[in-house]
Amino acid sequence: MHPVSSFPENSVKATIQAEDAGINLAALDTLRNRIQEEVDAGRMPAAQMALAVDQELAVFESFGSASNQTEFNIFSCTKALIAGVVWQLIAEGRFDVDTRAIELIPAFGTRGKTPDWMAQVTLGQLLTHTSGFPTAPLGPPTWDTRAGRQESFSRWHASFEPGTHFEYHPTAAHWVVAEMIEVVEDSDYREVVRRRIIEPLGLTSISLGNPPDEQGEVAELQTFGELPSSAELEAVFGTSDFDIGEVTPAILLGFNHASIRAAGIPAGGGIATAAALAMYYQALLHNPGQLWDPEVLAEGTAKIMCTLPSPDTGVASNRSLGLIIAGDDGLSIMRGMGANVSAKAFGHNGAGGQIAWADPATGLSFALTTSGVDMNFIREAGRTASLSSKAAVCVTPKS
Repeated sequence: MHPVSSFPENSVKATIQAEDAGINLAALDTLRNRIQEEVDAGRMPAAQMALAVDQELAVFESFGSASNQTEFNIFSCTKALIAGVVWQLIAEGRFDVDTRAIELIPAFGTRGKTPDWMAQVTLGQLLTHTSGFPTAPLGPPTWDTRAGRQESFSRWHASFEPGTHFEYHPTAAHWVVAEMIEVVEDSDYREVVRRRIIEPLGLTSISLGNPPDEQGEVAELQTFGELPSSAELEAVFGTSDFDIGEVTPAILLGFNHASIRAAGIPAGGGIATAAALAMYYQALLHNPGQLWDPEVLAEGTAKIMCTLPSPDTGVASNRSLGLIIAGDDGLSIMRGMGANVSAKAFGHNGAGGQIAWADPATGLSFALTTSGVDMNFIREAGRTASLSSKAAVCVTPKS
């Protein structure tokens, strides 16, 4: 595929003045000041924010120790890149939402405790986090080779029947999706992401699995604060016995190592600037060069395929094929997009406070990247809600 020449990404500065793009400058100041508060408090050692409208980068600013050349671990924001590849392959008839993993990975789940359940797992379930194995283990050096990954897949088992329960799969499901991509493309999934998404869009400041000597200036992740108190957990979740799962601060800090970044973990290994993320979401809004089949893209960015509740919050999950939809129930703030987006807003945030979404009602896409990992994940969620809510009102909905 050739780059879409009309859709440039400038990794250094905005391509249009914020006021000319319809950005409310007072609202922008409020957002900027809120970010600066976090920087001054030491909770964001380095950070970037970006706002884009109508295929133009309107705001790109760096804070703390970051420059506009600094790149960040974007963690689960990476899932949107994998979704972009999947939508293309669906349009090409290479697989569909009902394709079972075992059809492309014959050993999948066959040596585990629940082979019958694992044989049911579909692509759609993998991308809506209903496939039943949210904590299946996979790590180095096993993840470095297809043979190692497939051997692990053969031993995985499901904790619940696929399709019956939503539980976020931080990494496991996307390893399987990546393997399905490799089977139909006969190519490394990281190369497929580059060839199908990054290069055609000219997104020079996004990468997945670059070798250590090709990695740029990546902000070093730092932890701060303390875990939530029992009282805080009780107030939010109704219990102080709360398991944060596999995405622990210690695991996140592992991404400071170039070898871990080089693995290109399909669910969370992406590296990017906030500008590149915001511009990727502009691509999802505008489909430059018809990179995606319009019907499939519309389903991926607007069709809610799963409303099963999150076990943590009880709130409907609102999952499309790979993304999260804000929804019209007034609970978009619980889905990482703040309180002021439209029901049609879509996106996927990442661990450590990374934010990425777009709102078709305003044409705005917003991204925030940071190197600060807050041990208090409740406070981090509140910060995400605050920043997203303030970003959403930077542009007035289109008439």
